[in-house]
Amino acid sequence: MDKTSKIFVAGHQGLVGSAIVRRLRRQGYENLLLRNRSELDLVSQAAVEIFFRTEKPDYVFLAAAKVGGILANDTYRAEFMYVNLMIAANVIDAAYRHGTRKLLNLGSSCIYPKAAPQPIPETALLTSPLETTNEPYALAKIAALKMCRYYNEQFGSDFLSVMPTNLYGEGDNFDLFNSHVLPALLRKFYLGERLAAGDWAAIRANLARHRDTESAAGKTEAELTDFLDQQGVAANAITLWGSGEPYREFLHVDDLARACVFLMERYSAHELGECVNVGTGADLTIRELAETVRATVGFPGDICWDRTKPDGTPRKRLNVARIRQLGWEPHIPLAEGIRRTFEWYRGGA
Repeated sequence: MDKTSKIFVAGHQGLVGSAIVRRLRRQGYENLLLRNRSELDLVSQAAVEIFFRTEKPDYVFLAAAKVGGILANDTYRAEFMYVNLMIAANVIDAAYRHGTRKLLNLGSSCIYPKAAPQPIPETALLTSPLETTNEPYALAKIAALKMCRYYNEQFGSDFLSVMPTNLYGEGDNFDLFNSHVLPALLRKFYLGERLAAGDWAAIRANLARHRDTESAAGKTEAELTDFLDQQGVAANAITLWGSGEPYREFLHVDDLARACVFLMERYSAHELGECVNVGTGADLTIRELAETVRATVGFPGDICWDRTKPDGTPRKRLNVARIRQLGWEPHIPLAEGIRRTFEWYRGGA
C-alpha cells in the first residue's frame, strides 16, 4: 500500500474496523473509504456492487460482521449465519470483479474445532466438529476464508485471511445480552460497584446509554435493582455464566489492527497460505479473568458461578508461531489493556 491508495474499511464503526482506521491514520493513510450501515448495506448485493463499481478501492479490510457472545450466537443462529455469509460473499466477489489489489478478511478463532489441539495451529481447520453454540457464525467465517482461498486459486487475486483470538478494547460492545465475555464482565462489575456505592445517578445514566431497559429514568430503585439482579448484578455479588474453568486468550484490538496493517503492507496471500492466526499465545481461565476485572473496577463483592449455563469451548489458545516468524508480536499486556478499556468505558459510562 502507498499513502494515496484508496482503502475501504468495511465495518469501520465496529471494534476491529475502528481500530484499523486509527492505525491506518497513525501511519499516514488518509484516503480512506468509510461508509456506515445506512450509507452502505453490505448484506445487499446490489448496494455493494454499486459501491465497488463507483469507488473501485485499491485495498479492502473486511472487518464488518454480526457478532456477539454465547447467548447471542445461540439465540440468533439463522441471522448470524445469513448476515455473515452475505457480507463476505458480496464484498469478496465485488472486490475481485472491480480490481481490488488486495483484501484482508477478518475471521475468528471460533472457526477451529471444539476439540482442536492446544495451542491451535492453522492446520486444525475442519479436522473435527465445531462448538455447537457458535457453529453458524463459525461456518460463515469458514466460508469466507475458503472463498478467499478459491478466488486466489482460480482468479489470481490476493485475498488474505486473518484469524484473531478473542478481542477487546475501546469501542467494544457492552450490551448485557449480546456482548462478549470481557466487555460483559467490565460492565457488570462496574454496575455492581456503582450499586454498592449507592450511585443511582450513574446506574440510570449507564442503563439509558445502552438502552437495556425502557425508561430507566422513570423506574424506582427497587425496579432497577430487580432488573440488575436478573442480569446477575447485585451490590454484594456478581453472578457469571458457567464454571469459570474454560481457558481463553485475549488480544487488545489495537494490537490486532497493527497486525492487519503489517500483513497488508508486507505479505501476499501466496506467502501466508490459507490463513494466519493472530494472538498473544497465552491464556487464562475465565475465573482468573473475572478476578482481574473485579480488581480493576474495584467491586467489593463476591463472584458466583451459575453452572447451569454453558461454558463453551473448554480451551481456545492459538498457535501464533507463524505470525511471530513473520516479524509481528503483541505490545499490550492483558492487565494494561483491561485498565485502558475500563478507563475509556468509565469515561462515557
